[in-house]
Amino acid sequence: MRKQLLILVFILACFFQSAAQRVADFGFASGVVNYVGDLGNERYFPITSASPGYQLTIRNFINDPSKTGKMYRSLSAELRLSWHRLQYDETQPIGSNKGMQLRNYMRGLSFRNDLLGASVHVTYTFYKNKYIPLYKQKVCYFLLAGIGVYHGVPEADLFKGSPDLASRYYFWLDGTIRDAEENPNGTGNVIKKDGVYETNLRDWMTEGQGYNTEIHRKKPYSYTNIGFPLGLGMRYGMNKKITFSAEFDFYYFLTDYLDDVSGRYATYEELKASFPDPEKFELAKYISDPTGRGTNGFIGAITSIRGNPKKNDSYTFLSVEVAYKLLLKKKGIWTNLSLK
Repeated sequence: MRKQLLILVFILACFFQSAAQRVADFGFASGVVNYVGDLGNERYFPITSASPGYQLTIRNFINDPSKTGKMYRSLSAELRLSWHRLQYDETQPIGSNKGMQLRNYMRGLSFRNDLLGASVHVTYTFYKNKYIPLYKQKVCYFLLAGIGVYHGVPEADLFKGSPDLASRYYFWLDGTIRDAEENPNGTGNVIKKDGVYETNLRDWMTEGQGYNTEIHRKKPYSYTNIGFPLGLGMRYGMNKKITFSAEFDFYYFLTDYLDDVSGRYATYEELKASFPDPEKFELAKYISDPTGRGTNGFIGAITSIRGNPKKNDSYTFLSVEVAYKLLLKKKGIWTNLSLK
């Protein structure tokens, strides 16, 4: 993680050094994140995973109009800091469908991951005229591709209160969450999740990570990962300094564990090796398999599948941005830029 962050800091420093005495657009965007991974009750696109996202972007700082005579360069670069929330809960109703009507309710997995990212992008913008300000051109379109470092911890809301077996949730087949195990008498109070994501999923070896024997050896996944944003959008120049943008981005990752789900359930043997204390062992069983219907504790054709290890995680971000144009001088003094 430190090595990745140091490399990123070095890249950012080089860009800022090259940006001395150049124009720069500073943009703030907000929008909707849709996680695309191993969890989901929709067949194609997980609309119910919609979550907030924000990002800060610096762009158009490579070109020096005083030297090139051009207001813009079609091929350019931008720097971006982002916060994107990824989440999904397979036990939540979708419209009028709930419980067994949901495709993956029996598995009943859930997570939330707040990703902090820093990325560098190459952009290509289709300007009508590179020699006049955008507000005179009104609209332009652009494409982008980049690489970034993203840090986030997958967590889950699996307890009403403190994380112990007495406060765990029980997911009944009718779609209700109760404080008692499902039984023929129907005894058990209907409750709601408290919305507190108290469980760090990686700590509980949900897929056998960290089980250290010669037969099974799987390292815990990293919280910091490499991602590749791809995007397209349009910009509208309102005046000399303010620009509005609409953008759609797709983020692809080199990990399948943004959601803590990838391959198979941990076996009971693996969980006992990691959690020899009986109470922690029972907690680990529940956290790996919240409904108790996903696995019988052994590797088998039916009960062992937890996710799809052949596909890495990704997400989309649809956003609207407002950007303000500034001038960066050598001594680090920021002043407003007045363009004719």
